[in-house]
Amino acid sequence: MKAFVFPGQGAQHVGMGQDLYEASPKIKELFNRANEVLGFSITDLMFHGTEENLKETKVTQPAIFLHSVLLTEYLGEQFKPAMVAGHSLGEFSALVATKAMSFEDGLTLVSKRANAMQEACDITPSTMAAIVGLADEIVEKVCTETDGVVVPANYNCPGQLVISGEIDAVKKACEALKEKGAKRALILKVGGAFHSPLMEPAHEKLAQAIEKTEIHEPICPIYQNVDAKAHTDAKTIKENLIAQLTSPVYWTQTVQNMVADGATSFTEVGPGKALQGMIRKVDNSLEITGIEKI
Repeated sequence: MKAFVFPGQGAQHVGMGQDLYEASPKIKELFNRANEVLGFSITDLMFHGTEENLKETKVTQPAIFLHSVLLTEYLGEQFKPAMVAGHSLGEFSALVATKAMSFEDGLTLVSKRANAMQEACDITPSTMAAIVGLADEIVEKVCTETDGVVVPANYNCPGQLVISGEIDAVKKACEALKEKGAKRALILKVGGAFHSPLMEPAHEKLAQAIEKTEIHEPICPIYQNVDAKAHTDAKTIKENLIAQLTSPVYWTQTVQNMVADGATSFTEVGPGKALQGMIRKVDNSLEITGIEKI
C-alpha cells in the first residue's frame, strides 16, 4: 500500500517550484491564481527570492504548500495514495491533494494560518529546540518540571523530539536535558513556539476560518497530527485541524500507525528530505522515496 506524505515548514529553498511552473499551462495558471489569492507574487519569491525572504512565515508556508500540491497535480494518475499524512503545515497540503478541500480554500487557510502564527509569535518571545538522543518520557518529564511554558511539540522519530515554549523555559529545559544525557539540545531558528499553548491567539483566529471552510471526505484516509489516527469524516477532520496549532505533532506515532495499517512504501511530496529521514528512523525496512523535482 502506497502512502504519500507532505512536509512542513523548514523544507523551503530558493528556486523551489520553478520547474513545475514551466511544466504545464494548468500548473502555471494555478501559480498565477495563487499570486492573486495571496495578494503578492509568491512565484517571484519562490523562484528568485533570497533565503531570508523564504524564511518569513507568511512566505514559507504558502510556498511549501504550493510546491507540494502542484507536484500532485503534475503527477496526475500517478498520485494514487492508499493513505496520506502531512507534518504540521503539510496536513493542509494533504487535504487539498486528496480533494477534501479546494485549492483556493487550502491556500487561503494556509495564508491565514501563517499570518496568525506570526502575530502570536510577536505577542510572546518564544522558540523551539530539537532534543536528540533521549527517550520521549524523559523529555516530557523535564518539560513538566521546568518553570514557565515549555511542552513537547513534534514527536518526529525515535530519539528526536522538538520542544516548544517561552525562550527562558526552553533554554532551562535544554540545560536539564543535556544533564540527562541528550546528545543534542539545539535551539531552532524559528519565529516562535509552534504547537504550544502560546499559539492560542492564532488558534482562535484560524478556528473561525476553518469553521467557515467547506471540507469533504478525502479520496483516502488522512492520518492527522493531533492523534496520529486515520480519518475520513469531514467533521472530525475539521475539528482536528482546529486543534492542530496548539497540540503536538505525533509524527512517530503516525508513521507507526500507517505501517500497522498496511503501508509498505512512503513517498514525500514537496521540497526537502526531512520526512524521509524521520520515517527511516521509525522503520528502515520500508521503501522510502521523495518527489521534489520533475
